[in-house]
Amino acid sequence: MLNWLRRPKYGSLQRREMPAGIWAKCPRCANLIYRKELERNLRVCPKCNYHHRLSAEERLSITLDEDGFTEFDAGLTSTDPLRFTGYPEKLEEAKQKTGQPEAVLWGEGTVDGWRLVVAALDFYFMGGSMGSAVGEKVARAAEYAHEQHFPLVVFSASGGARMQEGVLSLMQLAKTSAAVGRLHDGGAPYVSVMCDPTTGGVTASFAFLGDIIIAEPGALIGFAGRRVIEQTIRRKLPDDFQTAEFCLQKGLVDMVVPRAEMRRTLATLLAFFGGPRIVPPAPELAPAVSQGAETG
Repeated sequence: MLNWLRRPKYGSLQRREMPAGIWAKCPRCANLIYRKELERNLRVCPKCNYHHRLSAEERLSITLDEDGFTEFDAGLTSTDPLRFTGYPEKLEEAKQKTGQPEAVLWGEGTVDGWRLVVAALDFYFMGGSMGSAVGEKVARAAEYAHEQHFPLVVFSASGGARMQEGVLSLMQLAKTSAAVGRLHDGGAPYVSVMCDPTTGGVTASFAFLGDIIIAEPGALIGFAGRRVIEQTIRRKLPDDFQTAEFCLQKGLVDMVVPRAEMRRTLATLLAFFGGPRIVPPAPELAPAVSQGAETG
């Protein structure tokens, strides 16, 4: 139990400093939340249901089966093809901050034993921006799913195309869309999950091309920013404009799924699609099988 007060030698009371990192402040309701309680609740505010942003690693950890992920192209990262001032430093800062080489992780995994190809963008890495390496990884994920005829699930969280790579970044919109198109032609299902935020070039390419499009509650989803749109059309937009719920009402997404139900929802969809499944042996049968192998 944290002792807020201590009594020094001569009896005067002094307030102890609270260790950093114990409490988190909710951006929506401004309440302080015990950090361990927030983690137990999958980083969803227990008071206002605000879905805090997750890193790509956290996203895959709470979605996939334990030890159910094999990462591909782990070392693939962007360079500085345009010699953009300060870009190498920003890349290195993002790598140090996140511990990842790029703004996306992709590989093969399982959800409740159902095999899939999965990619997750990381907003903490330069706003999840899509440069040449991010686009290449997403395209490779779609191509691998096409080759293996596995379902593809992509978690998007991005501010859009990475401006430091100019036209090379914009090229990724066409490349990822073409890769998803080949996946569609091959008959493999694609589930797109939009997290907060999913904007810009990512929404204009692979994020809105899913056979089924899911959004997390409250996620910001759109192409241009609210202020730009209001200045262009000279009209006041609704307060809930570009939220996941607004997109659901307008038919832009198929369902809004709370984070606590996301894993179960994906497992149900994968079962519906009827893809390949790894069924682990029942725990009580494992020793007998192992013993039989040894004696044989």
